[in-house]
Amino acid sequence: MANTLTSLTPTIYESLDIVSRELLGFISAAARNSSAERAALNQQILVPIVPAQGANDNTPAVTPPNTGDQTVASVPMTINKSKHVPIRWNGEEQRGLTNAGEYGGILKNQFTQAFRTLTNLMEIDLAVAAYQAASRAVGTPATAPFGTAGDLSDSANVRRILDDNGAPQSDLHLVLGAAAVANVRGKQSTLFKVNEAGTDALLRQGTIGMLEGFNVHTTGQVQTPTKGTGAAYTTTAAGFAVGTTVIPLITGSGTVLAGDVVTFAGDTNKYVVNTGIAAPGSITLNNPGLMVAIPTAATALTVGATATQNIACDRNALQLVTRAPLMPVGPDGKAMDMADDVISVTDPISLLTFDVAVYRQFLQLTYHVRIAWGAAAVKQNHIAVLLG
Repeated sequence: MANTLTSLTPTIYESLDIVSRELLGFISAAARNSSAERAALNQQILVPIVPAQGANDNTPAVTPPNTGDQTVASVPMTINKSKHVPIRWNGEEQRGLTNAGEYGGILKNQFTQAFRTLTNLMEIDLAVAAYQAASRAVGTPATAPFGTAGDLSDSANVRRILDDNGAPQSDLHLVLGAAAVANVRGKQSTLFKVNEAGTDALLRQGTIGMLEGFNVHTTGQVQTPTKGTGAAYTTTAAGFAVGTTVIPLITGSGTVLAGDVVTFAGDTNKYVVNTGIAAPGSITLNNPGLMVAIPTAATALTVGATATQNIACDRNALQLVTRAPLMPVGPDGKAMDMADDVISVTDPISLLTFDVAVYRQFLQLTYHVRIAWGAAAVKQNHIAVLLG
């Protein structure tokens, strides 16, 4: 079988380099498990979660204490998406555009659009997973962060949530939508004044870089989900201790949705809902749960307004797994497919590996750009929302 894609590889890589520099903030911020291995749709991959461990007293003895055993848990991640983008040409189309000198440029841009489509879908999955699993939120709905000149309180306050929750300090990321980034670039003079910032990167290139311990990224897929319709809900009068995540609600009506930001009377913390309700019942908050105890009295719950969900997180709290789609195995035990040729192309910037296949058809050919992936938030304590 002739290798029909070798000559196309430079075109594919040129397209990848273009797309990998677009607004893919969540892919940049997430921990990525990407390889040329193939995976089946709905295949599970386990992400290990190492638990906290207590300290023991140092007591002199003949032998060391018999301690140190741990049960390392895991969070299953599912390859729940397997998609391709087709690019089809017939001979007449190729000949006409080749004669006009346009075929190569159009084909390059088609690959660019294919990679853009697939990476944007992954970016959306990561964005949704992040805001639905966030521990708490700060900020004001419908008001883009960093809007007050010379004020970095927004990054400081979202950082405080992660600090309070014990998030690691070495690999923190802040993924912002376009409105928040515009405020940083236009209003935070301490960052673009060279004598104060110590660099002209923001002034000359628009690059924010590090901000108060965060690696700052921009995304074109920041989410603004519609809030639930819940109103007049109150807790029971049982009282709930700090750390409680399951909160029973009585009276009231309407929906409280996963990802909604809620507050309780007497507590300024903004909690993110993991499991909601459509009628009186129990909601579940993301970990670490309540920061302030709810008293032994019916306490009003308020569902926050619809807001843009900028995200702060530790890299390992947000996971993206990508694989090449699984192909069937023939009688000889080798993978087989109708494609005349299949190559794996790894983007050196985003580290995502794509399959590119070509299918010869009647008087035409079709390229398939394809990939399988799964996205998940595996550590709620290490994710926070910056509302906007």
